Amino acid sequence: MIFWSTLFFLVLLFILGKFAWPAILTAVKARNESIRHALDAADRAKEEMAKLKSDNEKILAEAKAERDALLREAKEMKDKLIADAKEKASEEAAKVVKSARESIQLEKAGALNEMKEQMASISVEIAEKILRLKLEDSQAQKDLVDKLINEADLN
Repeated sequence: MIFWSTLFFLVLLFILGKFAWPAILTAVKARNESIRHALDAADRAKEEMAKLKSDNEKILAEAKAERDALLREAKEMKDKLIADAKEKASEEAAKVVKSARESIQLEKAGALNEMKEQMASISVEIAEKILRLKLEDSQAQKDLVDKLINEADLN
């Protein structure tokens, strides 16, 4: 039985070595090659992904820099517009104040002139009333006329 088992094993080993073993080795080699190709493809994909990641980071950095530049420019424009608006408002306020002062000066001058006219009118009325009271008497009239003549001669 050992003989037949050994013979059977040797025949089986011979058949496997002749027909199956080359097919198995070919399949293993093919599998190894396919694994090697897959690993190479994975390495290339990994390198490509690293390159894409690097490109994405570069693009992102450029976009951030551009965004910062745009924000800075917008802030500068805002500040300039605010400064211009403040300057225009100050100029307008100065014009309004100057105009108001001129108007006040004109009104003041007008009021002073009107007061002078009224005071002159009142003074004339008062002088007229005083003269009427003093000159009711004819002797007082003569004395006043004499006094005025004497003063006129002196001058």
